[in-house]
Amino acid sequence: MPDGPTKSSTQKASLYQGFLAERDQIMKHKWVRSENADSDVGFEAAMLDWTINVRQEWKKDYKKAEKKLSSK
Repeated sequence: MPDGPTKSSTQKASLYQGFLAERDQIMKHKWVRSENADSDVGFEAAMLDWTINVRQEWKKDYKKAEKKLSSK
């Protein structure tokens, strides 16, 4: 038995959904950057660029949308 508190299944599912949403956004960002560069920029470059330039604002919007859905 693990020591200390554990996350509920609902919390784990929510974290996983957040991970999948971020991954999806990174893949879209990779596609756009690759199209603009006329070659594949690679996942790591796209992830780094997205994290530095997009993630903070995206995360705010994602949390707002998540809050709206949970209040319905």
